[in-house]
Amino acid sequence: MVERMLMGKVVVDPKVRHGKPMIKGTRVSVSVILGSIAGGMSVEEVAEEYGITRDDVLAAIEYAAKLISMEEIEKYA
Repeated sequence: MVERMLMGKVVVDPKVRHGKPMIKGTRVSVSVILGSIAGGMSVEEVAEEYGITRDDVLAAIEYAAKLISMEEIEKYA
């Protein structure tokens, strides 16, 4: 199966980390980024810690926000 790109910088490849959403070209998952933000790190700190760009971090946050929004729509539809 091929890699699917979601929202520009977020990709899903079933062969990489069990198909978890990742930042394209890295092994950094959206969940790791969100966990770091939730733990108090700034966007810039997360980017530096994982060797990704500020835009990558923001793309992960956007991906998660849209995913949650879609779930809410389905739940109340």
